[in-house]
Amino acid sequence: MTTLIILLLAIAGLLIVLRREAGAMPAIGVMAGFGVVSMFFGSGWLALVLFIGAALTAICGLPGMRRSWLTPRVFDMFKKVAPKVSDTERVALDAGTVGWDGEIFTGRPDWHKLLVNRNNGLTDEEQAFIDNQCTWAISQCNSWDVAVERADLPPQVWEFLKKEKFFGMIIPKEYGGLGFSAKAQSAVLQRLASNETLMVSVGVPNSLGPGELLLKYGTDEQKNHYLPRLADGRDIPCFGLTGPRAGSDATSLPDTGIVCKGEFEGKEVLGLRLNFEKRWITLAPIATVVGLAFRMFDPDNLLGEEKDLGITCALIPRDTKGMEIGRRHCPIGSPFMNGPIKGKDVFIPLDYIIGGPEMAGEGWRMLVECLSVGRCITLPSGAAGAAASALGTAGGFTRVRRQFNTPVAEMEGVQGPLARIAGLTYIAQSSVYQTANMVDNGEKPAVPSAILKYQLTEMQRTALTDAMDVHGGKTVTLGPRNYLGIGYSGSAVSITVEGANIMTRSLMIFGQGAIRCHPYVLEELAAKDKDDIDAFDTAFFNHAGLIFGNAARAFTQALGIGHADVPFDAVTRRYAQAVARFSAAFGLCSDAAMTTLGSQLKMRELISARLGDMLANLYMASMVLKNWNETQPVEGEKVLVQYSLQYLLHRIEHALDELLHNLPNRPVAWALRAITMPLGRKWDMPHDDVTRGIARAISTSTPLREKLLRPVWTTHAEDGVANPVAQYNDLLVDYERAEKLYRAAGKAFAKGDLPMDVLHPEDRFEAAYKAGIFSDEDIEFMREYEAKVLEMLTVDDFPFDAFAQQKETVIQHNAA
Repeated sequence: MTTLIILLLAIAGLLIVLRREAGAMPAIGVMAGFGVVSMFFGSGWLALVLFIGAALTAICGLPGMRRSWLTPRVFDMFKKVAPKVSDTERVALDAGTVGWDGEIFTGRPDWHKLLVNRNNGLTDEEQAFIDNQCTWAISQCNSWDVAVERADLPPQVWEFLKKEKFFGMIIPKEYGGLGFSAKAQSAVLQRLASNETLMVSVGVPNSLGPGELLLKYGTDEQKNHYLPRLADGRDIPCFGLTGPRAGSDATSLPDTGIVCKGEFEGKEVLGLRLNFEKRWITLAPIATVVGLAFRMFDPDNLLGEEKDLGITCALIPRDTKGMEIGRRHCPIGSPFMNGPIKGKDVFIPLDYIIGGPEMAGEGWRMLVECLSVGRCITLPSGAAGAAASALGTAGGFTRVRRQFNTPVAEMEGVQGPLARIAGLTYIAQSSVYQTANMVDNGEKPAVPSAILKYQLTEMQRTALTDAMDVHGGKTVTLGPRNYLGIGYSGSAVSITVEGANIMTRSLMIFGQGAIRCHPYVLEELAAKDKDDIDAFDTAFFNHAGLIFGNAARAFTQALGIGHADVPFDAVTRRYAQAVARFSAAFGLCSDAAMTTLGSQLKMRELISARLGDMLANLYMASMVLKNWNETQPVEGEKVLVQYSLQYLLHRIEHALDELLHNLPNRPVAWALRAITMPLGRKWDMPHDDVTRGIARAISTSTPLREKLLRPVWTTHAEDGVANPVAQYNDLLVDYERAEKLYRAAGKAFAKGDLPMDVLHPEDRFEAAYKAGIFSDEDIEFMREYEAKVLEMLTVDDFPFDAFAQQKETVIQHNAA
């Protein structure tokens, strides 16, 4: 028994040392000390084991000893197995900054680094713009009118967007723009998101486009000429990047620019002869200036000795000779302006290069740096806004739609999707706002931008699918009254653009994060490239300490021992501790995958995707925790934040389980499972009771529903289109009174107090009034209420030949 106690104490001491990553000396001290104690109590074999362990730790862990024999051997092996980083990959790795994503990789996240920059919301000017200009713009857009009748925004909307400088949100005021914060840009796009065409038309010029490239890299002459014109809409920009053979792999551009001499404005100048073919270019059909990415070559060495200068970006006026522009693609569900651009032997002067000739060949870096910010604002904000709009309509519809004498919102089969929509909306709003706040505080979150682009657009797709499901026939029938169907079909666009989601999940999130966010991998690779064995020794053995530390933290915290110290309240503390635990598990599994697979990990995309899923859900859970910590909660929000965190932790554990099930090195996988999940899986999906409560909260008039809908349009327009969210809100305000009267009429009918043929609600209410069950006030209220309900349940119908573009081809099936 004494020997067992000493052994357990020695293990406990080692775990404490490892958890703290205290280094070799404390570990040697623990083993040597307990070795002496073992000898004193007559446990010779245990003393021998502990002394051998201390000796091995000294030989391998003390710098003076290991550098003479171990480090050179490890360094030689590392050189053979370390992945090669291409020039384009290195540019992507160098772009942006590392913030909270790097803390997750450590396995011991410092929560104070997350909380130090508090999100203080919008300025009065920004909020006024959202409440007034944004609300007016969205109030003019009916989805059917925009997508089908016009295939365009109304003319008054285009003029308004230009006049109010919607296209100049990122342009500083000194150039005539709005100079908005990233949070304000996000809020604008959320307000506009119930109409995909409007949101995309405003979002794209403010993310990946000439405006941002000019701001960061343009010459003073380019800035002074173009930025004021872009800000007030005199120029409409587009950016030509993707083409028939270059989609997500933008580095494979086949478009060329050859340095040559040519005529420009009557003079012979040095310039570029461009040949290109671009597709899927947003705003191209109406653009007045085209940003273009191409591969630049100087075969005659007119600029220098280098012949292949690399990817370059230029800005080209629409009327440049040889450029074809104006035709349209038809994006699924949402015909925003999108089309092809072609150019054959288009000559431009070198001054058209963004940033001037000095920026030749810098296009890939420019694009990656712009994407690292724009991708975490535009599409994620649109996704958060679309999810909130879906919540507003789905919650309202299911409350006023009655089946089996009860609102369908009371049916558990419907409550599941409703609660999921609420959870996804809450997660999306928290993630996009807090990440935008990081941008406003100087960060350029490259890996979080990939996380948000993939995760939030997938959440948008799920939320819209759930909303379609609970609406049933109401939203599968297109027409002016259908506020959901067109946005639902258009969600595939967000999944595909700015880095296809499959590629983003499988390659980018973990593939990029594993190198740029890991505390030591970049240092190790740099030491390899410089053949610096001393730098490698420091980085590698610090890395080894991290691995042992994460193993100790993951194991003890999985057993419920030594929870991480987290600065959160009782509502969310255990969830934050779980995030810390899974951060350690993630860090350990990441190192195990990189060690056992080496350079092959690039090709094992399913493994990389699951590690990316863990990282992404850990990041989003952190954003939910930060959002809860900084905002004033409303009634019912406590349950929703716990639902959201439990949902994310379930997904983290599921990804970990699948990773360990599929990791090729099975002994390593078994060891990892014993360390990271010694007691099996813990985090189930939220309980049904919680689901029911959230579903009721978002389908009735509650503070929680109101808070979730704050980002979207919730008011009526005096001179605009009908707003279904506002219409449902009005009905929900009166729902409690209406429900009592529904029940009174239904009870009277069931007892036989009303005629048996009053089957329509309206007829039943009139019968209840005649029978004295309803008062004068009751019947007037129910007549008006039920008329509004029927309007929300009604779908459109059209003339028989309405959908045929060629009327003469219509078959008159029942013609006399």
